[in-house]
Amino acid sequence: MVITDEIRDACAWVAGRATQVRITEAAISQYAASLMLDRAAVPTPAVAAPVAQADREATAAFWLTLDAINFGSGWFPTLRKREQPTGYRTIAAGIRQRFDQQGPWHATELAGISSEELATVLDQDPAHELLRLFAASLRDLGAHLLAGYDGSFAAVVDEADSNAVALVERLAGWDAFADVSVYDGRRVPFLKRAQIAAADLSRAGVEQFSDTAELTLFADNLVPHVLRIDGVLEFDPDLVAEINRGELLIHHSPPEVEMRACAVHAVELIVAALAGSSNSPTAMQIDETLWNRGQGTDYKSVPRPRSRNTAY
Repeated sequence: MVITDEIRDACAWVAGRATQVRITEAAISQYAASLMLDRAAVPTPAVAAPVAQADREATAAFWLTLDAINFGSGWFPTLRKREQPTGYRTIAAGIRQRFDQQGPWHATELAGISSEELATVLDQDPAHELLRLFAASLRDLGAHLLAGYDGSFAAVVDEADSNAVALVERLAGWDAFADVSVYDGRRVPFLKRAQIAAADLSRAGVEQFSDTAELTLFADNLVPHVLRIDGVLEFDPDLVAEINRGELLIHHSPPEVEMRACAVHAVELIVAALAGSSNSPTAMQIDETLWNRGQGTDYKSVPRPRSRNTAY
């Protein structure tokens, strides 16, 4: 069983046992049809490419660097936002500015990067807890690049031999991309950032992976929020009350795992409902549609679940 099949199987298993988050399966068919209308509009890219004439190595460096720190949504309300409207875009803009002005960090630089240096790049307080976690993740990325790839970002991609799942499986073993929970004694991998790295590298043209349809939803806190507001997921009233009060979900706790797993499985049901239709979407494309939908005021006006972790 490849890792993405393991993700699907484990998430379906959790969804079948969940008590605080449930899928409203009767809503899937109609909801799937509504998403096809959303997909008719061209989505706005989450962040622009690093530089206009970036070569393949620099582009691979940009996305692997950014995705190694594409987490911390539970801390985003505490970040200085600069001109950007969201925490993710704030971080992405800082990384892009660094690449535009100085080019990529070398693997050796990443392996020794400090939270103070990163805080300067991102225009954040160096004492902020998230900066320490970002720096640790980038040091792990740099160490792996030096140990196995002679410092080359593109070599990580090349090793996967045009196979997105192979890249995910490789990154899954790195602390920088680790993302596995345990639910009722069973291992439940999500690997949100390892999968989104494969998707970003594909969309950026670094590699034309032959199997992006095998990727699952990139499980975070925003897509489950969108699915709840849209009536596809039902949260226990006590859980909704906690979220509305701004209480943080404990990472790896049953409700947090159920939230992510039920979102993954719900998207699999949506993909199945649209199979055979014209331009039937992949889970990756549904994820993009739902993420973009979540930028709307109807979704931003309702408190979303938040958890402080390095997974999302």
